[in-house]
Amino acid sequence: MAVVPDFLIKRVYKKGSLRSCEEGIEFDLKNVLGPGVICGLEYVQINDYKFTKDAISFITQGVELFANSVSEINPIRFRLGQEGTMRLMEQVECLKNGVNKIIIEFLNPEAGRMKITLEDNLNIA
Repeated sequence: MAVVPDFLIKRVYKKGSLRSCEEGIEFDLKNVLGPGVICGLEYVQINDYKFTKDAISFITQGVELFANSVSEINPIRFRLGQEGTMRLMEQVECLKNGVNKIIIEFLNPEAGRMKITLEDNLNIA
């Protein structure tokens, strides 16, 4: 499994975007690295809770792509400068005040299985 260096993650993840929403939890990404292809969204974990493919979607350019339909035949093409929102559609209490750990595991056709680990602060009012 490839691990993306932290200095690159900080450039793609929009710090401070982690939030609760009506559907569950969301956070934002912006591709500042170059064109990329995702051929599988395996899971997203926030703190100790793991969201499976059935609960993950990626919204970009007005289109919501569900993780269970992303594949080599139906990939997510994430162009340079493109923004998107990762939505986790489960009502669970996994966010905490302060630092939250986020892990995203996905598949890239060139690099294979990749795992991104990052943190974001959340101020719960």
